[in-house]
Amino acid sequence: MRDVTTAQARPELDVQPTPLALLLLGREADPRSERGVECPGDLPSPSDPDLVERARAAKEKLGDKVFVLGHHYQRDEVIQFADVTGDSFKLAKDAAARPEAEYIVFCGVHFMAESADILTSEDQKVVLPDLAAGCSMADMATAEQVAECWDVLSEAGIAEQVVPVSYMNSSADIKAFTGKHGGTICTSSNAKRALDWAFEQGEKVLFLPDQHLGRNTAVREMGMSLDDCVLYNPHKPNGGLSVEQLRDAKMILWRGHCSVHGRFSLDSVNDVRERIPGVNVLVHPECKHEVVAAADYVGSTEYIIKTLEAAPAGSKWAIGTELNLVRRVANAHPDKEIAFLDKTVCFCSTMNRIDLPHLVWALESLAEGNLVNRIQVDKETESFAKLALERMLALP
Repeated sequence: MRDVTTAQARPELDVQPTPLALLLLGREADPRSERGVECPGDLPSPSDPDLVERARAAKEKLGDKVFVLGHHYQRDEVIQFADVTGDSFKLAKDAAARPEAEYIVFCGVHFMAESADILTSEDQKVVLPDLAAGCSMADMATAEQVAECWDVLSEAGIAEQVVPVSYMNSSADIKAFTGKHGGTICTSSNAKRALDWAFEQGEKVLFLPDQHLGRNTAVREMGMSLDDCVLYNPHKPNGGLSVEQLRDAKMILWRGHCSVHGRFSLDSVNDVRERIPGVNVLVHPECKHEVVAAADYVGSTEYIIKTLEAAPAGSKWAIGTELNLVRRVANAHPDKEIAFLDKTVCFCSTMNRIDLPHLVWALESLAEGNLVNRIQVDKETESFAKLALERMLALP
């Protein structure tokens, strides 16, 4: 029997790969996405014993020209070179307060670097050591999806009643949409103030992109019921909601979440209470509602740090947030028993893409006069995003 090749047996199919397929294959990059696929070049080996000294030498060579920001969730090997540490908004403000720094090296994720670019001057250049350091939550709301959602709200006849409130953990596009439609930005520490303001402007809120922070704030701090909240799923027609559901709702929550905080469960809380009698459970408001309801304390990253600083010696704590931070605060307070809420290791995988080799590569490149991995928001997007941020800064 004659051997017939596949090519001979079957006619060629005229199939063109979609942009998404090319992106997943690593053959294209999506500049509007949090996740990049471009390789920055030749990185130092992670086994190079001179990495710490190389980072220190490059930073010293740059002097006041560089200002390094380190988010709380960064690994220790990176955070040691940060000039300041903090959450995303604090770091962006710190960068704006250092106009003499030509380069802002943001050891965090993409949306954070965007916020820094929005708030700093045109002369300052924001650098992200690894373009693939994104945020899964921010990726869950694209500009196209949110525009389609607004069309759904308009068709339901309620868009004029809706005020968008977007969490800081969102792309510049989403911040710009929020500013353009009369809304404001919030952080995990001022979400209630932002929602109070929004309900003074309109009857309903579209909360982007973290459903859990929106729900927890509305129910725990503002006295709403779970029935006042509906979940808009951008992957379903009309968000998976009827016109009646949209009209009856006070909080229209986007179907997004943090991949780290979303891992904690009610079982995690119950288990740690059995394992550690007398433990205080302290969690971030990005956790699920049932986890927050079962916890003893709930608050932002800064709140978690300050609560542990003020806690009495000998007290026991189980913390529901990113593991790098939990380890750091545990090491800083050896007089207290501080445990991770879940038995499973829970690093922020994209945040951890900023490692020492990438930081060394970025600093050495800048020291040699080569600007790499610059994060730059276009002027129109920046204008509307800044408007939304300024509304937040003006909150009472």
